[in-house]
Amino acid sequence: MTTKRGLITDTFKVVKKSRRGGMREKSPTPPLSQQDVASTIREEEMQKLRLFDLDWRFGPCTGINRLQRWERAKLHGLNPPEEIRELLLQTHADPEYSLSLWSEYPF
Repeated sequence: MTTKRGLITDTFKVVKKSRRGGMREKSPTPPLSQQDVASTIREEEMQKLRLFDLDWRFGPCTGINRLQRWERAKLHGLNPPEEIRELLLQTHADPEYSLSLWSEYPF
């Protein structure tokens, strides 16, 4: 003889939990200020430059600035990203942009 197996809900009562406080409305996210947007853009640009510094396909980055390294890589046919060159030319006066990640360490 075979017995019919029922569902677990046949044995145990289904109880739905109620939410505390009912439904909450989502608060809108505050808009970003111009300063927040500028700092976010700067962080993204600095991250790209750090990745360029850490990429050994373009040669060593100690002892020269980023633009010199980019030009040396281009001269040797290593195809450095054009985006990095444009960024460096736009911000050439800022030492944080022009100096490599390792510039603060003594040799």
